[in-house]
Amino acid sequence: MSSQKPQEDRRIDYIEFNVGNIAKSKEFYGKAFGWNFTDYGPDYCEFTDGTMKGGFDATAPVTPGGPLVVLYGENLEELQRSVVDAGGKIVKPVFAFPGGRRFHFADPDGYELAVWKAD
Repeated sequence: MSSQKPQEDRRIDYIEFNVGNIAKSKEFYGKAFGWNFTDYGPDYCEFTDGTMKGGFDATAPVTPGGPLVVLYGENLEELQRSVVDAGGKIVKPVFAFPGGRRFHFADPDGYELAVWKAD
């Protein structure tokens, strides 16, 4: 995980997903969002989106749900197509909310995430 600095205290630093198949998760997030990966053995992989890091853990059962992880994206329509092309499912198509627009999707393991863009 990331090394902590005093100004990062009490802020989200790392997100971890229990996944059924590391290779499938890497393929999905790499294809849909261009993330990069570092393998730490056959059952754990770290990902980075260029700003934030997290991990895919294949040692525990998949448990979809929990907090909604929200990504930022400049072109929501293009990202919706990218999610579908990578094997994801759109749960809520692009909709407006105060301050912007967003959509929700489910990854191949059933985790629901969102992508938003400011007005």
